[in-house]
Amino acid sequence: MQNILVTGGAGFIGSNFVRYMLEKYDAYRVVVYDKLTYAGNLDNLQYVAKHPRFAFVQGDIAVRSEVASTLQDYQIDTVVNFAAETHVDRSILDPDAFVRTNVTGTYVLLDESRRHGVKRFHHVSTDEVYGSIHEGFFKETDPLSPRSPYAASKASSDLMVRAYHVTYGMDVVITRGSNTFGPYQYPEKLLPLFITNAIDEEPLPLYGDGRQVRDWLYVDDHCAGIDTVLHHGQPGEAYNLGGENERHNIDVVRQMLALLGRPESLITPVADRPGHDLRYALDNSKLRALGWSHHSSFEQALENTVRWYVQNEAWWRRIKSGEYLEYYRAQYGERLGLDQ
Repeated sequence: MQNILVTGGAGFIGSNFVRYMLEKYDAYRVVVYDKLTYAGNLDNLQYVAKHPRFAFVQGDIAVRSEVASTLQDYQIDTVVNFAAETHVDRSILDPDAFVRTNVTGTYVLLDESRRHGVKRFHHVSTDEVYGSIHEGFFKETDPLSPRSPYAASKASSDLMVRAYHVTYGMDVVITRGSNTFGPYQYPEKLLPLFITNAIDEEPLPLYGDGRQVRDWLYVDDHCAGIDTVLHHGQPGEAYNLGGENERHNIDVVRQMLALLGRPESLITPVADRPGHDLRYALDNSKLRALGWSHHSSFEQALENTVRWYVQNEAWWRRIKSGEYLEYYRAQYGERLGLDQ
């Protein structure tokens, strides 16, 4: 493992992973390949932009010629695939983009990786491929039962990755991460959206009663889990990567407001989204057997995250304009009465 291609490396988890890998390992060259859609942001990579073992290529994983030339030019031997459309709400508004990137893009990336002799292909997936679970914890052997266009597109890509292992003998691994949070997360997901809205004392559009349960995973722990599987995971296997920290959404929001010193009156219940999964929970025992464990408590991680958004207003204020405002109005305008 020498030349690692990190697709989607200008996004939230991807950019954190790039910084993590360059800081931890002295021998790896990291090449970020990113289309720079709305959620891809070169500002996320400023910290490593001049690093001697870092390179950036703007490209689309669904365009075969661009993928092929990058794999060849940089002599890539390892691929970590973060590139994906990831927001459930956007998938409900426009499923087409999710099928193109998450399904077709993953297929193209797999196929070109096979043709160019990539030695390990690590696919970054999500706990949402399993669907909702009322009791207990999902194991990697449980059936995939996605309930949104986003989750269905990720389940499809998981199956394609496995098919390339079975059919062509490719060395592939999959990680299915739970609800990840931390610095550089695009402010459409619950925590960055609510933190930035609360800073400006704007309403927090909470779906339904806020009793949905999510398994919260700090991004540093997520990166460490991917690192563990990348180096020690068995070919063809999937590994759950959960936070082991179940919280009701409304409790997380209240804790965040307390850290900011903002009133709970900002919480504004709105109509729930269609097919909203009630609870996700993962069994991490397979990953723990490889030596991974958490390093961050939820309380400290949440405090760190809130502090980061407070201290980096310039980063998120540049984002919360233009296309973002169009999406925000489409998603929440009617719910919040903004269109009246």
